[in-house]
Amino acid sequence: MSIFADADTRLVVQGITGKEGQFHARQCVEYGTKVVAGVTPGKGGQKMDAIPVFNSVAEAVSEAGANCSLIFVPPPFAADAIMEAADAGVDLIVTITEGIPVLDMMRVKHYLKTSSARLIGPNCPGIITPGEAKVGIMPGPIHKPGGPIGVVSRSGTLTYEVVYQLTLQDIGQTTCIGIGGDPVNGTNFIDCLAAFEADPDTRGVVMVGEIGGSAEEQAAEFIRQNMSKPVVGFIAGMTAPPGRRMGHAGAIISGGAGTAQGKVEALKAGGAHVCEDLGRLGELCAKVF
Repeated sequence: MSIFADADTRLVVQGITGKEGQFHARQCVEYGTKVVAGVTPGKGGQKMDAIPVFNSVAEAVSEAGANCSLIFVPPPFAADAIMEAADAGVDLIVTITEGIPVLDMMRVKHYLKTSSARLIGPNCPGIITPGEAKVGIMPGPIHKPGGPIGVVSRSGTLTYEVVYQLTLQDIGQTTCIGIGGDPVNGTNFIDCLAAFEADPDTRGVVMVGEIGGSAEEQAAEFIRQNMSKPVVGFIAGMTAPPGRRMGHAGAIISGGAGTAQGKVEALKAGGAHVCEDLGRLGELCAKVF
């Protein structure tokens, strides 16, 4: 099985006629994802390759049966794109866009409470269920179908590194999710851990965190109280100085909170197996799993 995205996912790409939208829509199609529609306001009736383009997500849902959206809309308009997808009844919204203002995302967060849509991101690589569906920008070939390990990460590129190490160890993945590193996002660690815990085909989880915020500490407590499956954790930013922002908007240590060491200690206390050398994570997973 998988979580959130699978072979039945029918994808609409918002911003499909832009450079990034075209490139990654084609990559998703090549991987085998059912890309059924694109949306660019004012360009309805056109096609991107064989994919029909609509003026709105509502049209893509009613005419092409889309149930998942992948967003490549520029930051000033991305929040409206997310809310448009939710309003159209899309089940899963994956937002790749980086640089969406925090105030806009607060507005989105409030709006999503009125819908049943799940948001992954923003500022994330997306989600992939190997061999079934790729909804995002991750390199498909490094993933290994067949499970049994779920992967969830705040960092995009570290997701790829972890997945590649698992594949080299001949460890397949059920679903891999990059939740994004912005301070306000949709799906969090606990959402993913709970879904992996409930998935009968997932027998273990790799969780990649980073400095800043308290998401990893909260996840550690969830692991302690709710996870029956082994969790391997890694925290990026061990050498980051206090007050230094490290790429992601949410990855900043302030007021003595959010340090890598504090997160490592929390994960260990929660019962997770913590890897402190990224280059050996695959070896540790082979032992634990």
